[in-house]
Amino acid sequence: MSTAVYSIRIQKEIKEMMEEMKEVNWQEELRKLVEEKVKEEYRNKLLKEARELREKMKTNVPASKLIREDRDGR
Repeated sequence: MSTAVYSIRIQKEIKEMMEEMKEVNWQEELRKLVEEKVKEEYRNKLLKEARELREKMKTNVPASKLIREDRDGR
């Protein structure tokens, strides 16, 4: 798996506080947080697209008419 670097800016005071908490693996914690957020947003995007597609597919045509058209087309 290939990786890429993404850097962020944080307040100096926050960085100093993080450095005091040596027991926390900040790189891993932040990586997990970003991955979870990206997956959540991507899932929401797909759901929105699926809902929009479903709305476009909705018709007010009775099922019997669709079945008749299908049978007549054979």
